[in-house]
Amino acid sequence: MSGTPEVERAAVVSTRDLASERILAAIGLVILAVACFSTLDTATKVSVTAVPILMGVWFRYAFQAVATSVVLLPLHGTSLLRTAHPRYHVLRGALLLATSIFAFLSLRYMPLPEFTAIVLMGPLAVTLLAATVLKEQVSPLRWTLVAGGFAGTLVILRPGGGAFSWAVLLPAGLVLTNAWFQVLTSKLAQTENPLTMHFYTGWVGTLIASCALPFVWSTLPSWHWWALLCLMGFMGTVGHFLLILAFQRAPASTLTPYLYAQIGFAMLGGWIMFSHVPDAVSLAGMGLIALCGAAGAWLTVRERRVPIEPAEA
Repeated sequence: MSGTPEVERAAVVSTRDLASERILAAIGLVILAVACFSTLDTATKVSVTAVPILMGVWFRYAFQAVATSVVLLPLHGTSLLRTAHPRYHVLRGALLLATSIFAFLSLRYMPLPEFTAIVLMGPLAVTLLAATVLKEQVSPLRWTLVAGGFAGTLVILRPGGGAFSWAVLLPAGLVLTNAWFQVLTSKLAQTENPLTMHFYTGWVGTLIASCALPFVWSTLPSWHWWALLCLMGFMGTVGHFLLILAFQRAPASTLTPYLYAQIGFAMLGGWIMFSHVPDAVSLAGMGLIALCGAAGAWLTVRERRVPIEPAEA
């Protein structure tokens, strides 16, 4: 029996090592996911120069809906379709579709890094919505983070200067619809299978967008644009799949701060594709939003276990 303590210690060390490996793997998956989302946003900004916005939105959702069905239905069968709240799934899908439309419109008129920074105020917007609409108690620290994120946005936009225009209303609309999407997601996640939620989200967006498709369909000038649309659909689908894998391996409170790596990928995409580099003032604003947003999201999931999903096109 003399070796029992050593065996127990070895078992504890082994368990800790496995937990550390899972967390590191999850962090890597999150970084890959936001890289996919940034690639999606970059491709979207290119696509809006030639592809009708609603047509691009429809293709992006249709690709994800079909791909998700092909992968999930053989694995889970009809159990994937079972839900106690079909109306909430419809509302959730409609909110995410509206978020995507705002994203496509925003990317038509705004630089990619600035757009991404404003969009990543989403967790702070959820806090504001919870306090003002849902009447939840919000701590002074959380209000300080909301104020800091708003200050970072003002630094980027500089009202009264050349950086401010009517186009900033578009990502503001995106943040609002995405905040409602996140609140509804937190409610459904208490009783619904996350894969079922993901399945219905794709198909609701596809079916709603299909209503407008006959009025916006356009013949594209070359196959390159179809390839770009396929890239958008692929990156959106893979990004969400990677997030699912990541949150299966580590808690949201650990992973959420890494979502803000998307700002860095957006800056890289903006530089490579559009030769756009934010100035020092904009960089300071982005850093402030990332700091406050990551801290606010970490507090939210720590206290309320709310799943946070990054907004994307």
